[in-house]
Amino acid sequence: MNGTAFDTLAAARALRDAGFEDRQAEAVAGIVRHAVDADRDKLATKADLATLRADIYRALWTQGAGLVAVMTALTAAFKLFA
Repeated sequence: MNGTAFDTLAAARALRDAGFEDRQAEAVAGIVRHAVDADRDKLATKADLATLRADIYRALWTQGAGLVAVMTALTAAFKLFA
């Protein structure tokens, strides 16, 4: 997935500037990086959305065609038995 990468070096530097020790700053930056990457993997891509959209259209058209067939059959039946 494309996107902005989390800059662990800049995060660690900011944490050090805020008073964290080197090991603490690196650990926190690493944890945040892992969390950002994990969330990014769950995002849908444009291709995922296009596939979903095509599936929905296909399902709607199929159901619509079925509904038309049922309505046609019912109309014919009403005319035949009326």
